[in-house]
Amino acid sequence: MVPSRVRVGRWVAAARAAQKRPRVDSLEQPRSSESASTRAALYVHWPYCEKRCSYCNFNKYIPRGVEEGALRNCLVTEARTLLRLSGVQRVESVFFGGGTPSLASPHTLAAVLEAVAQEVHLPADSEVTLEANPTSAPGSRLAAFGAAGVNRLSIGLQSLDDTELQLLGRTHSASDALQTLAAARRLFPGRVSVDLMLGLPAQKVEPWLQQLQKLLNLCDDHVSLYQLTLERGTSLFAQVQQGTLPAPDPDLAAEMYQQGRTVLRDAGFRQYEVSNFARNGALSTHNRTYWQCGQYLGIGPGAHGQFVPRGAGGHTREARIQTLEPDNWMKEVMLCGHGTRKCVPLSELELLEEVLAMGLRTDEGVTHQHWQRFEPPLTLWDVFGASGEVKELLARGLLLLDHRGLRCSWEGLAVLDSLLLTLLPQLQEAWQHRTPSPVSGG
Repeated sequence: MVPSRVRVGRWVAAARAAQKRPRVDSLEQPRSSESASTRAALYVHWPYCEKRCSYCNFNKYIPRGVEEGALRNCLVTEARTLLRLSGVQRVESVFFGGGTPSLASPHTLAAVLEAVAQEVHLPADSEVTLEANPTSAPGSRLAAFGAAGVNRLSIGLQSLDDTELQLLGRTHSASDALQTLAAARRLFPGRVSVDLMLGLPAQKVEPWLQQLQKLLNLCDDHVSLYQLTLERGTSLFAQVQQGTLPAPDPDLAAEMYQQGRTVLRDAGFRQYEVSNFARNGALSTHNRTYWQCGQYLGIGPGAHGQFVPRGAGGHTREARIQTLEPDNWMKEVMLCGHGTRKCVPLSELELLEEVLAMGLRTDEGVTHQHWQRFEPPLTLWDVFGASGEVKELLARGLLLLDHRGLRCSWEGLAVLDSLLLTLLPQLQEAWQHRTPSPVSGG
């Protein structure tokens, strides 16, 4: 047997070579000999941050001292346990999120990737993404992450305005963000994503569009636009409730989003998902797994996963949540091999609801072929073909239902939440009265 470090070193070298291959501008699942039931994505949660941002209610902690060696061992142990439990044979993407995973040592990321490569097939062209904050990811550190096996970065810029960054509680300045972006592009050309937030308190449309235009002159091939959501329990929520900050204007936020997506389209970006834009084929394969309801394993404190535990003889897909608090999670992993706190079997209807809601987030929507992968007793035509409410949405040009499947138009993607208020109840009603047509079609 080849020593593990040599094996992973070879995998890293092959992965770097794979980066140079042309990318395919499609959301379709890559072809492989393995069936969907034996493929999965892997999410790894690093729970620590330097400080808590004013808008954030994620499962993250400000450490008083992290025993990284112990945490690393637990991440490796849980990855091995859940991979065996799932019966997965191939991991097609790995995403290190948080928290601020760029605070972790490159050795920790390498150890997790090594464990995955030992347990299952980790192809050389697997996407390995690291979320990075500018202040914790100078160029030399990014290079070390690349040597550990990372081949894609997602940088939380959030804003190019220092006043807005202070409002959000970010630890970096706009200058820090641009320096990190430039270093990332040199090290990971064509594989750097940036986040930009909109809809902040007192934010105006034109200055925000100027930020976006500036970013377009400096960014790589992937941009994500996220509207601020005020979450109860956060500092920003409290400031708005107390009246020390104005409430975000939803109409202005909608205008920012609409104009921003137009600017990105004119710059050659494809809006392949509600919040995500790519050019030159730089679509995120990891997030695609979520949107297409593929299997994914979540390891680390508070991580979420969905898979069929075939390794334990299971046949029903389960939603699983790991124990939230890091110390308790580590105790459970050391005791049981994993820290799964909650496990909920998904019914056929619940899974189809997710297929619909997640698939319609993409510009390709839900194809007939994709829908049938989940073996529903009803076709898309059965569910939506005769609905008067759906016909009205089709007539208004917000939806399309044809030989390809069901999808949103360009206009419809911008109002997906309102469309789902019609579509999900229609699916539930059709399910209750299901009498599938003998012949599919419309």
